[in-house]
Amino acid sequence: MGTLYLIVKRSLARHAFSSCVTVAASALAAGLVLAVFAISAESRRAFTGGSIGFDAVLGARGSPLQLVLNTVYHLETSPGNLSWSQYEAARDDPRVELALPYAVGDSYRGFRVVGTTPEVFTRFELHEGETFRFQGQGVPFEPSRREAVLGATVARALGLGRGSRIRPEHGVAVPAGHALEHEEEFVVVGVLEPTNTPSDRVIWIPIEGVFRMGGHVLRGAGEEFEAEVGEAIPVRHKEVSAVLIKFAGPQAGFQLQQKFNRAGSTATLAWPIGRSIAELFDKLGWVNRVLELLSYVVCLVAAAGILASLTNTMNERRLEFAILRALGARRRTVFAAIVLESSAIAGLGAVLGFAIYAILFFVVAYLVEERTGVIVQLFEFHPAFLLAPLGMVFLGALAGLLPAWKAYSTDVATNLSSV
Repeated sequence: MGTLYLIVKRSLARHAFSSCVTVAASALAAGLVLAVFAISAESRRAFTGGSIGFDAVLGARGSPLQLVLNTVYHLETSPGNLSWSQYEAARDDPRVELALPYAVGDSYRGFRVVGTTPEVFTRFELHEGETFRFQGQGVPFEPSRREAVLGATVARALGLGRGSRIRPEHGVAVPAGHALEHEEEFVVVGVLEPTNTPSDRVIWIPIEGVFRMGGHVLRGAGEEFEAEVGEAIPVRHKEVSAVLIKFAGPQAGFQLQQKFNRAGSTATLAWPIGRSIAELFDKLGWVNRVLELLSYVVCLVAAAGILASLTNTMNERRLEFAILRALGARRRTVFAAIVLESSAIAGLGAVLGFAIYAILFFVVAYLVEERTGVIVQLFEFHPAFLLAPLGMVFLGALAGLLPAWKAYSTDVATNLSSV
């Protein structure tokens, strides 16, 4: 083994440039394989398995996926509205422990504005027994005032804090510079601690404030109604975009799904929430298959690069092998040295591939967090962390078989006679 080690070490040093190029190609291949498999699996886990604090979303009749994306992840647009009476019916249902109304449709400099009740800060649990916490002296907004509470990401990105004033903009997908500001101004009364959830990207205001914004028309009673300053809004005209529901018992989900999705025709219950997101990942599964195929092709190209690099050096190394044979080295020793060299190149590339993977993962994780607020974990174990390096070493060994056979077949007399 000592002889093999010296032969491989000397060869890599003598052909440093070509060795570095093939190691870099192997690193890119291994890093791409790791990134494709690990990022795909971790993204799915983060979106479908994370705790979001409630069990279901009740919204207008339509796609459960669109309802979840709009309400939970603050993406997409609202599929429609529910009347206030439908919200009250869900709130008062004995199978429901907590029902929070959401009114959406506005934004502020790219961040969603969500109208709801102060219960979101006192009763809504991000995790078991854990509610929102305020930074410093922040407090929940008052339902009857134009006050706002900011998620941690919003406050950091926009440089806002307690006492700041904001004017929400109409719409959620308006290009920069084209947004139409509402006349109503809201005072920031609190900033939330980071939660590493989509809630960090939300601006919370009283739902009554959404009802009373200029240009907002309520259709809860089936006719258009605009709120007047100083006048109470009749309950029949109020409406909500969605209702976040926490069940009181394990059977509530099946019973309410039967009530709304199968027996009813005016509302949709998105439950379980993770299933809707899982269906989205399943629909996009072909994209992962394409990326996996491309990563395999890159690995084969890297192996072909190792093969070409070693083959090109065989002619100039024939004398070296002949001398080794003349000094007593066996054919199998020379053969093993070439296979070990190609495996070492692939192995070094696989190790460096983790650095490539980390770079790609950080970029993807940053984009996902900035867009959705969802945290994708870098160091979650995935079988690819073991299989990808082993696979690269195996491909490297295969790539070294042909050059190794040439070295094995080297004729000592012919090569030494020329000297």
